[in-house]
Parts: sequence; structure tokens; C-alpha cells
Amino acid sequence: MPPDRGIEMSSVGIKEDSLTQGSSWSAPRPSYDDEPESAFRRWLDSFKRDRHRRVLPKYPVPGSVDDENRIGGGGGGGRSSLGIDELESIRSSRDHSNQNYGPHYFDLHAANISTANTMLARELRGRHLQMIAIGGSIGTGLFVASGKSLNLGGPASLLIAYGFIGIMLYCTIQALGELAVTFPVAGSFSAYSTRFLDPAWGFAMGWNYALQWLVVLPLEIIAASITVGYWNSNMHRALFVTIFLITIVVINLFGVKGYGEAEFMFAIVKITAVIGFILLGIVINIGGFPSDGYIGARYWTNPGAFHNGFKGLCSVFVSAAFAFTGTELVGLAAAEAVNPRKSLPTAIKQVFWRITLFYVVALTLIGLLVPYNHPELLGAKSMADASASPFVIAIESAGIDVLPGVMNSVILVAVLSVGNSAVFGSSRTLAALADQRQAPKILGYVDRRGRPLVAILVAMLVGLLGYLADLKEQSDVLNWLLAVSGLSSIFTWGSICLCHIRFRKAWAAKGRTLNQLAFRSQAGVAGSWVGLIFNFIVLVAQFWTAAWPIPKMLPPPDTASSVVNNLATSHGGEGREDMGTGMGINSIDGPPVIYPPDPTPRETVIGFFLQYLCVPIVAAFYLGHKLWFRTKVVKIEDMDIDTGRRDFNLPILLAQEYDEKANWPLWKRGYKFFC
Repeated sequence: MPPDRGIEMSSVGIKEDSLTQGSSWSAPRPSYDDEPESAFRRWLDSFKRDRHRRVLPKYPVPGSVDDENRIGGGGGGGRSSLGIDELESIRSSRDHSNQNYGPHYFDLHAANISTANTMLARELRGRHLQMIAIGGSIGTGLFVASGKSLNLGGPASLLIAYGFIGIMLYCTIQALGELAVTFPVAGSFSAYSTRFLDPAWGFAMGWNYALQWLVVLPLEIIAASITVGYWNSNMHRALFVTIFLITIVVINLFGVKGYGEAEFMFAIVKITAVIGFILLGIVINIGGFPSDGYIGARYWTNPGAFHNGFKGLCSVFVSAAFAFTGTELVGLAAAEAVNPRKSLPTAIKQVFWRITLFYVVALTLIGLLVPYNHPELLGAKSMADASASPFVIAIESAGIDVLPGVMNSVILVAVLSVGNSAVFGSSRTLAALADQRQAPKILGYVDRRGRPLVAILVAMLVGLLGYLADLKEQSDVLNWLLAVSGLSSIFTWGSICLCHIRFRKAWAAKGRTLNQLAFRSQAGVAGSWVGLIFNFIVLVAQFWTAAWPIPKMLPPPDTASSVVNNLATSHGGEGREDMGTGMGINSIDGPPVIYPPDPTPRETVIGFFLQYLCVPIVAAFYLGHKLWFRTKVVKIEDMDIDTGRRDFNLPILLAQEYDEKANWPLWKRGYKFFC
């Protein structure tokens, strides 16, 4: 296969020699149109496909599905590039060949070609990729769901679990970075699972990831409408559901660059808020609440650092994984990056350290400022209930009038950001599944601006579930939506690690060296094994806590009103010390916690599926595809490590980078290694 070149120019629909001086292309062309095209007409045309658009370089089209020639290897030479009509012709010929093999044949090579020759626009830059990963992961998982984790496991379990997931995610994201830089293809994780593991598993992972984000969209919209109730609880939530849904869809209709710019702004707001809370939390901890003085680590001894023992720690794992969900979006966005070789490695390294720093420092302060038995934590109706946010509780406990409203505004921005990422993640995954013939073909429609319009429309239709926010049973709706997506990331991350392990084996088996990789995982294959094992441990821990759950605790009936009265008193400068819950009051001397009656068998079964529903869903997708297409695990010697790969003129780039690094001071070399 010829070497890859012109990585970014591959999307330009002209030949290289047509740009030379004096060519017909470089000369100005007169316009023979009588009237200029109207803006409305141009807007309508933007939703159509551009039949003259070129994608990756054209190679000889194989005559049969067994042909060993590789198509779409990544660019090169002065050959013409593959247009939409030609690509459709190839796909049609593949479909005709599949008919000869019968309806139960899955063409793996054709799937690889389709994801490599994506029509998505390449407009994302380094700053977009970094903020997309941050914006997709700093949301309700940190601002709201961390309160449930604190209540279940205590402050020490909170830090241990988030640190555990942080190590797992470091290994996973490094593996993803190596795969995404080498193969910046549409679909990312599901495409890697199809190529390096088993097409049936790739099908299951693709639909698992798409479903995860599809249900997260109405989940976040409902959460946003609940958050608005902080200011006015009497307004109909359907009004705000409409506003939020339209806002999210319009952002995504601006194309991938519009989405990237929106996430850039959302992420700045969230990062500023987290940093501000860290500074404020330090001041509150040192200065104390209005009714008493220095706080320090009092809540680590009273009521304690751990809650519910080892099972409490295990129960926090999935909540922590949910909080980190979205970091892997940086790999999905690689197919739409201007220069993945330059921007992805930096994003992969910096995003992990930033998120980990924010989470660890912020949650340490949460554990110092809010006891795990705080009544408002116990009274949370769902993981999207912003009233149970430990961030808001900590600020209210300090008697600050304005900042709780500001923090709720940040939570509102956070849920909108995650909803925005949900449309991006689900639409790109659905389009990639359609390209691989693992979803209805219509979902793969991409217009001339690189937008998967039909897939975005499907996400919007699922988002209409947000109108269930006005139901009395909206907390049950939220919990079931969360159940579909709760463990999805664990399967996605585990699959990424396993794909990296098998890719490295295939790379070595075909005589390639690590120096030929544009980016190498700092954790290596050993890190991928660590990530895979850690993901498996989380699945086992979640099964244990789902089958034998921790008994729920409820605050006494009068506790909530007492807390409100105490808060109002503390705002006036006088505090009570008879009901400590983090507001200048002693938690041990307060009213005892009430345990409800033991759950019935029906409630136990419902509780199990609320936490483990994702597992049977993934199994159903995998077995259904496996039984229908009778696919097998891809053998190492049969793996395709060329289609869609970009070499980026690697020897030249490495030589330039080596010369540049030679002039760097020692501190900069260390910084660039980690960041």
C-alpha cells in the first residue's frame, strides 16, 4: 500500500496538479449566472449531499469480497480521490456480493472501508477536542451524583473509588489515543471492536454506546427542568424541556464546528465554577460555618470516613464511572479533527490530568464540608435532583445567599453541555453503524456540511421523552433511563482496552515496529490489561451491590423542615447546634436515621435491574447478531491494520519533532511528556 500523505487535503475535491500556477483551477472563472443564489436556497441546499465531494484516495475496486486489495488506506500520491457516487457504487457492489453469500453474511472488509471513508466534516481543532472531553465528563455525575456516592460510602470511599476509576480511565484513554490517532475512523470504539474483536461484539458495543447517549439526552433535559425549579417550582417543566431540547438540537445543526465551539464555552463555565468552588471550599473549611469555627476533618470522625463498609465502597464505583462518562468522546471526535496527529495526543494527556485534578480536589473538599448523613443527601429523589448536590449544600451551609443560585446555574449549564454531547455521541455512532450495515442505511445520511442529519433527528425524537418531566413518577422515569446507560461506559472502556491489546499483537505479527506508530500509549499493553481488569472488577462489584443492596436510609419526617428553619436562622447570624448536619450542627446529637422496612422480592428484582439492566441489553445485541450472521472472533493474522490508517509522513514529522525537542529545556520536556 502506498504511503499516506496529504492527510487533511484528502477531503479537498481537486487533484494536486490542478492547483499549480497557471492551471485552469487557479485562474479566476467568470460567473454566467443571471441572478445570485438566495440565502434561503443555499440554506436548503446545505441539507443535500454534495455528489462532487471527495474523501479518501481511490484504489482499485475489488471485484469480490475476497479480494485482498485494500481501499481507503489513508491518502497518497497524486491519485484522484473517492467521491460519494463512487463510494456508493462500491457499497452497492458489496451488497450485491453479499447476496451471493446469503443474508447471513457479514462483510467485515466492507465495514472497514465504509468507516474509513466517512463524509463527516473535519473541522475540530485541539482546543475543541480538549474541551469536548472535559465538557462531556464534568456534569451531573460530579455536581449531583457525587452526593449519592458520598451518602453510600462516606468521604474516604468517595476518594478511593474515584481514584480507582481515574487510574482505570488513564490506561483506557491512553489506549484509545493510540487507536484513534492511527485509525481516525467514524464510529471509533464500535468500529475498533468490529475490526479487532468480533463483528457481533462491535454491533453490541455500537448500539450500547448509541443507546447510552440516546437516553442520556432526555435524562439531562429532565434534570435541567428540575434544576430550574430551584428558582420557581410552580412553572410547568414542559416549557423548559422545549427550550432546552430546541437549544441542543440547533447547536448540533450548526455542524461539528458549532458543536465544538459550544462545548468550548460550556467547558470554560464549568471549569471556572469548579476552580471557584475549590477556592471557596478552602475558605469555608478554614473559616467555618456561621454558627461555629474551623471545620477541618471533623466529618471524617463524626459521622466517619466510611459508611456501609466494603459494600459501601463497591457501590460508589459505578457512580464514579458514571461521573467520568464522556471523556472517551475525544476518540469519537477524531474522525472530525483537522489534524488528529497533532491535536489528539495533547488532548488525551491533558484532559485526563485536568479532570482527575478537578475531581479529586473538589471531592476532597466535599468530604470535608458535607457529612454523609446530611438530610438533603438522604432525601434525593434521583441522581438528577440538583437539590441534593453536595456543592449546593456546602455553600448553603456556609450561609452564603447568592452563590447557591450561581451554583445551580452552573449545574444547568453542565446538564445542557452533557445533553449537547449526547446528541453528538449518539448521532455519530448511529451513522457509523449504518455505514457498517449494522443499522438502517438511512441513518448514515450525511449532508454537504458533514452533518448526520437523520441520526440527529432520531436523537431529537428520543429527546421528546423529556416531556415526562411533568409526571408525578418522573423520578422513576429518571432512574430507568439511568439504568439503561449506567454500565454502558464500563463495557465501552473494557472493549477499548481489549482492542488495543489485540491491535498490538496484530501489529507485531505483521512485522511492524512501535516506531511506525504516530502515537504510542504511555501505559502500553500492560496499562490496557490493567484497565481491562479494573473494568471487570467494577462489573463484579456492581453485580454484588445490585443483588444484595445496601439498606436505604430515610431522614425523620421533621428533619427536612428543621434543616430549612436552621438554614434560615443561620442566614440571620444565629445558629443552632442541636441538629448537626453540616450547618454548624452536631450530626451525632441530631435525630436518628430511620431505616425503612426490608424490600419485598419484587422491589429487590426491580432494584437489581435498575443497576444491572445494561448487561442483558448488551447480551441480547451480541447474541442476536452472532446467531444471525454467525460471525467469529477475528484472528490475529486476519486483522486489517491498513484500511483507514494514516501514516502522516511519519519519518519526516518525527525528524522535525526531534529537532524541535532538542532545543527544549528540561522542564518543558517533562511537561510535554505528561501533558
